[in-house]
Amino acid sequence: MQERLTQLSCDDFASKLAAKESVPGGGGAAALAGALGAALGSMVGNFTIGKKKYADVQDDIERMCASAEGIRIRLLDLVQKDAEAFEPLSRAYGIPKEDPMRAQVLEEATLAACQAPLEMMRAICEALDLLEEMGRKGSRMLLSDVGCGVYLCAAALQAASLNIFVNTATLANRETAQRLDCEVDSMLASYVPLANDVAARVEAAIRRD
Repeated sequence: MQERLTQLSCDDFASKLAAKESVPGGGGAAALAGALGAALGSMVGNFTIGKKKYADVQDDIERMCASAEGIRIRLLDLVQKDAEAFEPLSRAYGIPKEDPMRAQVLEEATLAACQAPLEMMRAICEALDLLEEMGRKGSRMLLSDVGCGVYLCAAALQAASLNIFVNTATLANRETAQRLDCEVDSMLASYVPLANDVAARVEAAIRRD
């Protein structure tokens, strides 16, 4: 792959996503959405730093900003890693069925294709923890941005999970498949409700009856 997908303009990335091309696909879109969610957490923190009203949580805000920036960078890197994992998998499916090595190559490529979305989910869970804390400690003027970040991360988490499930369903090693599915299910069970709870608190705080 010649170009790094995250170096494209927003317009070019969206056009490439819409085109009849295999990458970027759902995995890359999930990673990008998660990165945007983490970036919103950083934005809230950066607007909070230096405000006298929040002096007592200054250290916490600075810590969260540093962590959110790291997560954002990781997720953007995973846009590329997810795309790069697709090519070996595509080649593996093209191996003639009579080739004795096909099953092994396909299994290895399928397992490798699970890794980027799994890493995405782990990073997004970290982002959701940060956004939850930022919602409690960050500037009240930017609560809606916390909510937007949470919604983006929740969608990204669920989208990334589908990119794992579609691959674990075809793994011959069912023990490995079940182990991966179990980790994914655990993250979904913990963090989708967390995201919904944070979003509900944000909405309740910013809406007027």
